[in-house]
Amino acid sequence: MSTPLSGLGKSGLIRHLAAGIKTSQPSTLKGIGDDAAVLGYGNATLVAATDTLAEGVHFDLTYTPMQHLGYKAAVVAISDLYAMNAIPRQLLVSIAVSAKFSVESLELLYLGLQHACDQYHLDLVGGDTSPSITGFYINVTAIGEVLPEKITCRNTAKKGDLICVSGDLGAAYLGLQVLEREKKLFEEDASMQPQLTGYEYVVGRQLKPTARKDISDFFASAGMVPTAMIDVSAGLASDLMRICTASNVGCEIHHHKIPVAEETIRTAGEFFTEPLIAALNGGEDYELLFTVPVAEYEKIVGRQDLSIIGYITAPEDGCYLMTGHGNRIEIQGERSFDRLSS
Repeated sequence: MSTPLSGLGKSGLIRHLAAGIKTSQPSTLKGIGDDAAVLGYGNATLVAATDTLAEGVHFDLTYTPMQHLGYKAAVVAISDLYAMNAIPRQLLVSIAVSAKFSVESLELLYLGLQHACDQYHLDLVGGDTSPSITGFYINVTAIGEVLPEKITCRNTAKKGDLICVSGDLGAAYLGLQVLEREKKLFEEDASMQPQLTGYEYVVGRQLKPTARKDISDFFASAGMVPTAMIDVSAGLASDLMRICTASNVGCEIHHHKIPVAEETIRTAGEFFTEPLIAALNGGEDYELLFTVPVAEYEKIVGRQDLSIIGYITAPEDGCYLMTGHGNRIEIQGERSFDRLSS
């Protein structure tokens, strides 16, 4: 009897497939199970992360310009390196492309990739190109470096640690809802032009996300090394659960502490969506979710772009969200594979 992928979810599938994989190279310091692999070669510690974006699953070319797609594909992989507290250095890009695409469209894709490399100071050093029967696929591998004492993984959060997040959450999800709405209106009436005025922030967070180099730089300047870290790609709930599962800990976060931008709140109201639900489950924000000892409180609380949203508890205490009314809601993780239809 076959098992459907939906029965495991993305994280469950990765754990299932990785269960029988063993590493034998001394240079493999950390393999499957984190934002990136960690490889040690003498005095050099390298970090490598790879991400694949598939047309119709991760992006819709109806409203995603090729230049934006190239930029976003690079940022998705680069963000994984910042989640390991590493410095990105090189990028490898592979694409599978059907005959419906022109040379000019691929030139725009690579302009976006190069723009991301320029912004985050990486070199685009290679990759592969393959034909595709239908659709478009892009795979980006980011390579970086990190000092051994600064490597930050998911499995090292400790009881009593503060749970922190950069920026704000839920905006990318609401940006996707706006774009999907305008696409539907266009399909119903081709004379309709997309109405994106007033949605610049949420749409921008969806089409052109930011990898938080500034937070990585802050850690370095403040002499901080988070005890655990992940980037928010699947939503706060799922990604926090990944830290808790990997670290064998529980957590408690507070509703009113979760940062949500004003435009996100307003747009959520238009879609009859609770902003908190968008923040917890929306994903694609690529903010950094991390834990630090309580002793680092003063360094964190002074930054406007960092929020302390809760703390790590013992594993037997479970993982809970505290509402404004004092209710405890168990946090559920894992999202669907299919972003555009979920």
